[in-house]
Amino acid sequence: MRDKPCTVAGSDLRLCCLPVDVLTYPDVVVFCEPIRYLDGTDDTLTDAVLIVEVLSKSTRNYDRGEKFRFYRTLPSFSEYLLLAQDEIRAEHHVRRSDGSWIFREWTAKEAVIHLNSIGCRLVLGDLYLKTRLGRLTQQSESDTALQ
Repeated sequence: MRDKPCTVAGSDLRLCCLPVDVLTYPDVVVFCEPIRYLDGTDDTLTDAVLIVEVLSKSTRNYDRGEKFRFYRTLPSFSEYLLLAQDEIRAEHHVRRSDGSWIFREWTAKEAVIHLNSIGCRLVLGDLYLKTRLGRLTQQSESDTALQ
């Protein structure tokens, strides 16, 4: 993102989906120039290109359903990445030029996820490296190598 006209922010930046008058706090949001803030604020965006949510048992249905529907009202929104909290898994939604959405899911830690909206690629396992799941995977691989 260093050489791009986009910014990454965490869950302390609010996002307003104006057409449905809903405020959310995405886990990660990427927004690009021109930056669109709610009138008179610098802490509430009204558009985003990429949104990442970490799924928990209490929010996963909302994140996949109604919240995703709200996000789809954003003019520049083109990618939605959902990361599982209890297993290594990613769900990736990409808006096509005709406005429809395609869905892909990855569970292999070697999987490469291309975030074309921001010209970035992620290795799924790298997203979990410093988490409990990442440590468990590394331990399991070490145990297998010793056998």
